Amino acid sequence: MIEIRVFQEDELTSTVRISKDGTINFPLIGSVRVGGMSTQAAAARIRAMLEKDYLVNPQVSVTVRDYSKRRFTILGEVQRPGAYELPDHDAIGLLEAIGMAGGYTRIAEPAKITLKRVVGGKEVVMRLNAKKMAREGDSGVVEIKPGDVLTVGERLF
Repeated sequence: MIEIRVFQEDELTSTVRISKDGTINFPLIGSVRVGGMSTQAAAARIRAMLEKDYLVNPQVSVTVRDYSKRRFTILGEVQRPGAYELPDHDAIGLLEAIGMAGGYTRIAEPAKITLKRVVGGKEVVMRLNAKKMAREGDSGVVEIKPGDVLTVGERLF
């Protein structure tokens, strides 16, 4: 969610949500792509579009009001299965994600973990071995992304 203000043009003040494709709808100028831009760059783009046909020297400010939640889900043999929020600026690896869920249950099989992720519109399933990662110190190999679903398998006795 961002708030857009145009100095001395109160009717143009808007609080809008950036869509998944990175666009917003703004009065007078319609659809504007601002996804991935800094607030200054977004303000400059909106200013240029307003200045082109509608206003003389508009002063535009853009403020971030709320961030969307970046979540992953962990299921199966962990102490607290469920959805967890990713840290805003830090990347987390597989072992850290399992730690966030309280670690393994006593019947978990760390060598049998599946990761489901949507890549390019297609669901991809990866089979992971956290036991090997922990032993070899490769915890950073698999980075958890928003929307990932991890499933920790059960050990067969």
